Amino acid sequence: MPDHRIPDAQLREITRSRVYEPEAVVEAAARRTRAKSPTGSSGKSMIIAADHPARGANAVGSEVNAMADRAELLGRIRVALRRPGVTGILGTADLLDDLLLLGELEGMVVIGSMNRAGLAGSVFEIDDRFTGYDAATLEAMGFDGGKMLTRIALDDSSTPAVLEASARAVNELAGRELVAMIEPFLSHWTQGTLRNDLSPDAVIRSVTIASGLGSSSAHTWLKLPAVADIERVMAATTLPALLLGGEVTDRDAALASWARALACPNVYGLIVGRSLLYPHDDDVASAVDEAVSLL
Repeated sequence: MPDHRIPDAQLREITRSRVYEPEAVVEAAARRTRAKSPTGSSGKSMIIAADHPARGANAVGSEVNAMADRAELLGRIRVALRRPGVTGILGTADLLDDLLLLGELEGMVVIGSMNRAGLAGSVFEIDDRFTGYDAATLEAMGFDGGKMLTRIALDDSSTPAVLEASARAVNELAGRELVAMIEPFLSHWTQGTLRNDLSPDAVIRSVTIASGLGSSSAHTWLKLPAVADIERVMAATTLPALLLGGEVTDRDAALASWARALACPNVYGLIVGRSLLYPHDDDVASAVDEAVSLL
């Protein structure tokens, strides 16, 4: 089994910087070389998603706290970011600050996660308020955009507030010419659990709702699952989209579904987290390389 953890000395140095030199985070952001475009040289994006822990979603398969070990998570992300063809990272401030202090964000597209209050498994999960990045901070840090999870539950009266908050974020990001990455789902409550409907018709409906949020769509991208009948789903919008990974149990099937979806003209790449950072064979580099090969 490979040892992915960053060295203890580096972990201690991150904490030491936070205690004695908290300004080092902003200084590292100011020094950072930014990505030249939202896509790589292939014209496609390969972004590593790692904003799960801030929503209390630390599980990978049967390991309930797999993503809760920060040294392990940072080490796996570092392996992924250093693979050829990887273009960026999605995360919350705590994680991106760690990566800035490690010097791992050079030339990367950086997307900040904005709403994390819809804690996994909570009774208020749909009420996903904005507790992470705001547009002003993303601009100040020299990042490229913000991502918002936008779950639409027709059986939950909190949904209009969710839509309003996402629309406000789209406006604030667009006003700064930053990417607004919307991750929409049509969701419903089943025996006290919030479930996402991944049928093509439900995804199409979520796409059409999300595409209309805000007063400008000029900088709006979508983060979507590679569901069945993906061609019909992508025909519902002209917005660029990246494919999410989710919990993958069959890697071959996932790769095949991603490859099919990537053939759609408005699919511009992948934004995948746990299935690449915690693959079943624990070979992060190979899992990332396989995904990149599809681009």
